[in-house]
Amino acid sequence: MARAEDTPAADLDDLIRRVDPDRWLSSRFVVDPLARADVVAIYAFDHELARAPKVASNPLLGEIRLTWWGEALDEIFEDRPVRRHPGAQALAEAVRRRGLERAPLERMIEARYRELEPAPMSETEAVEWARGTGGEAARIAAGVLDPGANGELGVAAGAAWALARRVPAQDALRPAFERTLAEARSAVRALSPPAFPAVAHAALARERARGAEVGPLAGRLRLIFAVARGRL
Repeated sequence: MARAEDTPAADLDDLIRRVDPDRWLSSRFVVDPLARADVVAIYAFDHELARAPKVASNPLLGEIRLTWWGEALDEIFEDRPVRRHPGAQALAEAVRRRGLERAPLERMIEARYRELEPAPMSETEAVEWARGTGGEAARIAAGVLDPGANGELGVAAGAAWALARRVPAQDALRPAFERTLAEARSAVRALSPPAFPAVAHAALARERARGAEVGPLAGRLRLIFAVARGRL
């Protein structure tokens, strides 16, 4: 039997380690390798959606990329052959293993369309965007780690982390970030310990909102402390 590190999932894990170090670090606290791989698949899906507005030379091409992922969901949920893309294949496996619902994944796609618009987001738009991206990813990941967990408790934490990454470029969003982080800190106290790694990365949100670099050791120590207490 092939070891987990010998599979394509290891390549996806390495991708998330490079492009999404905060959530990759939080996934290290997931003991079960299959659960960890499924959580990483959710983060890889979010990463691919985030790339659509950034790498497209115009909004139309961005829409095409997001539509591509909508079609991948069609294949996954209609039990058709899934396109040969590492992220799509890993997401299909996570859906199959965990019985994931389609609606939250669709909301993650829909939220990214706002990034194709050139105008800066208002506070209301930014919070809605953050809940639909990082928030939904945290909700789904919490359900993967603990099917009995209330994934809604993780949405604010995922949203705070997503907002934090926008604040350095748009300081007007700082009040919305602070409110969302306060909501997250309250909500996650009721999140079960097995599900907590799905939101642990929000412990780094304040540093990200300052535009500060967080080294691997400092980040790991911060997350160890957060996971041990069950607090952000």
